[in-house]
Amino acid sequence: MELLKIAKSNLRKEIKWKLSEMSAREIAEQSKIITKKLISNPLYENSKRISIYLSMDSEVQTADIVKHMFDSGKLCFIPKFGQSEMSMVKVKSLDDVKSLPKTKWNISQPADIDIRENAMLTGGLDLMIMPGMGFTVGGKRLGRGRGYYDRCIQTYKEIYPKNNLQTIGLAFSQQILEDIPTAEHDITLDLVIRPDSD
Repeated sequence: MELLKIAKSNLRKEIKWKLSEMSAREIAEQSKIITKKLISNPLYENSKRISIYLSMDSEVQTADIVKHMFDSGKLCFIPKFGQSEMSMVKVKSLDDVKSLPKTKWNISQPADIDIRENAMLTGGLDLMIMPGMGFTVGGKRLGRGRGYYDRCIQTYKEIYPKNNLQTIGLAFSQQILEDIPTAEHDITLDLVIRPDSD
């Protein structure tokens, strides 16, 4: 287990460096291509209840995806991080998203006193769109090391064993790896969308 942690840590450092070398223009251009691929994908088109992350500077940008979700009448849920768990809470509009406060990690999410619909308790989700540090073409994902998404999906499957939750990762070309060492609890995504994917 210790060797796995070290291997993952080294991969994170390598990808962090690659991401730091990307210009704002390159981030914007790759994000635009990825957005087009996502919104024309049947997994997205056929989903009504979708969770999506609100992007940080070094992640595939999701503002246009969020806008498309509202424009096309989809229900939008975003991650809300707690001490060790994460819930998916509903946002109602672009203005609602823009008004969210930021955490110490610079992530936009509702304040603790802001009680919102939690997808886990109100019928689940059709699709979860995720960030990550690294991905393989086959769907392996390297997160930031806190395990939020893995635990969230595990909990989700316990609550909704018959619900076919689909998972998609969004990745810059720089984030695609040949392989990622994984443990039993690490989830494999249904699809990874990258600029040069089919």
